[in-house]
Order: sequence, then structure tokens, then C-alpha cells
Amino acid sequence: MQKEDIIDKRRKHFLPTAAIYHKIPIQLVKAKGEYVWDETGRQYLDGIGGIVCISVGHNHPKIKKALMQMLENDEIQHTSLLYLSKHVVELADRLLQEAPEGLDRVSFTNSGSEANELAFMMSRQTTGESMILHLRHSYHGGTSGTLAVCGHNTWRFRAQPVANVISAEAPYCYRCPFGKKPDSCALECAKNVETTIQTSSHGKIAAMICEPVMGVGGFVTPPPEYFKEVTRIVHNYGGKYISDEVQTGAGRCGGNYLLSKELKIDADIVTMAKGMGNGAAIGGLICKSDVASSMSGKLYFNTFGGDPYPVVQARMTLDIIKEDNLIENARTQGQFLMNSLKSMMKTHPLIGDVRGRGLLIGVELVKDPVSKVYATEECAELMDLCKEKGLLLGKGGLFGNVLRIAPPISINRKQIEEMINIIDASLFEVEKKYGYKSN
Repeated sequence: MQKEDIIDKRRKHFLPTAAIYHKIPIQLVKAKGEYVWDETGRQYLDGIGGIVCISVGHNHPKIKKALMQMLENDEIQHTSLLYLSKHVVELADRLLQEAPEGLDRVSFTNSGSEANELAFMMSRQTTGESMILHLRHSYHGGTSGTLAVCGHNTWRFRAQPVANVISAEAPYCYRCPFGKKPDSCALECAKNVETTIQTSSHGKIAAMICEPVMGVGGFVTPPPEYFKEVTRIVHNYGGKYISDEVQTGAGRCGGNYLLSKELKIDADIVTMAKGMGNGAAIGGLICKSDVASSMSGKLYFNTFGGDPYPVVQARMTLDIIKEDNLIENARTQGQFLMNSLKSMMKTHPLIGDVRGRGLLIGVELVKDPVSKVYATEECAELMDLCKEKGLLLGKGGLFGNVLRIAPPISINRKQIEEMINIIDASLFEVEKKYGYKSN
């Protein structure tokens, strides 16, 4: 099928919300390792990791071999948890080895949205409260409950139910809502969580959900000390703390398999998806026993949660991450990329901020470093130019002005250097087109 036919049928029959990256869309048909190919055979370096889903590289040979062997053996594709399967137990065992201290229960879903929905339900069941607190600029999924706690007007709908949710200011250091700088910060953003509870609830909450690095929000990276203060506040008001690691998990941030463990976040529930399955449709959560035990006597069922094939892919992904030392690779390659991008700030006036952890990096583009006006058009143009040079990247932020970089954590130094050179050259072109004077 020709690319034009695909676009035409999408336009006619898909929801109008099905957006397409790039002015001239590309049809991706093949992938291997850190690269993808379009229908013409052109190769691209995948700098956004299949939208932060690819951890160990596309079509990893060990995963391919295992799945093909399962098919050859006619292994059952669907079991649900109504029947026994060793695969789901093996994955649970591996995940709990990577869990922060005190988290010892597991459940599996098809996506991060479902995992977060389940976390909300469990928190409400445990506490007897209904209020969920979230952060502005946050994003936790596309289902009803997760969209209710979405911090972006662009993702929410007129009829979106928002009862029993409240929002606190985001720990967005580059655009601090309190006008502070790192040297004058007294964690006003964390203290705002408490005043939000005091003024927008009856004094108790079911839970707070927070991403260790805010993904769709533009890879906003809170100061590490933020989490100790916020979890203290949440627990003090009777709530459970949900750490949404859909984008930060699977070793991407370069310290542990889960960033919550590295930052010593006192979470009651940690949700996962995306890179956990290296492209497979699997999500899940780990939680403390008191949260899990509150579900006793009730029925909860997920038709596809824990099915053998995605479960095996997730387990093998975790094993490859550990065996190939990819967490350390994410740290070292991410630091090199981060330092290189920060150096570009000296020559590129469009770059307002560079932030992130490991191989989860955001580059915020602004029209002016003082006013920090969002450079939305410039960001889209930059993505297009990088694509023309063979590099695929993503974007985020409330106004789509943050370049999101999240390649497979198996990426090597030569590929990182290729990425840096393409971004650098493309920035010069964008700045020239829009009349910026490069430094």
C-alpha cells in the first residue's frame, strides 16, 4: 500500500486525534537494533526509541529466537491468570528483584494507562478516600481516570470527568512557578503539595501520582530532594504515593532498573509499561502488601494481563538489560549526550534548557532566553530537519517546544555522536530560517 493511500484512509476512517509526526510523514516498515527503515529503504537512527518503548534495540535476536521457539512449540498465546503459567511468575520474580524495598506484590496489565488506573483503584480501596492529587504538566495515560489527572489542556476533553482530583504546581525548575532559582529554592513546589491538600480537599487523600521525570510534560526533572518531602506530606495526609515509571523505568535513567529505587522514593505503588516490554503491549505495577491486601474479597480481572508472549518478552528484556550492562550504558552515553547538548547552548540561542536523566533527555527551545517564549514552530521544524538527515526524535511540553530524546539504551558512542552532529547542523538551519543569530 502506498504512503498516500495510508494517509487517505487514516484521514477518512480514523479518529481525527490520530496525529502524524512530520510535515511529510514516513512509513516505517523495518527495524533492527537502533535503526528503523521506511518503505523506500531509507535508514533512520531511532532517537525516540519507538516513543520511549524500545530498551534493548528493535527485534533483539535473543527475543526473536525465544518468541519463534514458543510459536514452533505451539505454546499457548492466551491464558489470563485464571490458569497457571510459569512465564508470568518468572517475570514477577525478576521484577521484584529490582523493586524498591518494601514492594512485594505484582500485577500485570496491557499498558501504562491501565496500570495507573489500577493504582488509583487500589489506593482508593486501601485508604477509603477518593481524592487523587497530581501535578500540572503531568501525563499518566489516555483512559478516563488517567486523563482526569492530566496536566495538559491539549489532552483533555470538554466532557472529561474530573471529580475527586486536585492538582499541585509542577517542580518545573526552568519555569519555576514560584520564581525561584536553584540557589534560592526552598522546595516551594513540594510545600505546594501540602497547601493544595489543605485547601482543595477535606484534609485526606487517596493518593498522589507523580513521574520521577515528567515525560509528555517535556522531560521535566524535579530536584531529587523533592521526592522525600512530597512522600512525607502525602503519607502524613493518609495517602498512598504512586510513582509512575512508565517512561523512566527499564533502566533508562541510568542508575537502577527503576528510578524510584535510585532516588529512594518511598512509593507505595510503582507503575510500569513502555520500555518494560521493549515494544510489547505490557504494563504492570508493583506495590506494598497492605495495598494489595485491601483488594481481598473483591474481583479484579484483566483479560490479557500476564499473557505468555508479552510476559516472556518483558522478562527477556529485563535479563538483556542486566546481562549487557545497559543501565550503565544509559548513564555513560546519556551523560555524554547531555554534556554535548549543554555545550550547544553556547552556540545555539534557541536552546533554553537541557535536562533529564540517563537517556531520557529534553531540550527546551525558546525564542528568547529571558522571556522564555515557547519556540513551538521551531521545534517542529527541527524535528523535520533531523528526519531529513536520518534521525527521528520526539517532542513534548505543553506547547510542543521540547525536543524529546530517548533512544534505545543499547545505543553506542558512535551513534550518539551521529545524533549530536545531526541536531547541531539542524539547529543552525532552523536558526537561520527564523532569523536567530547563532552565538
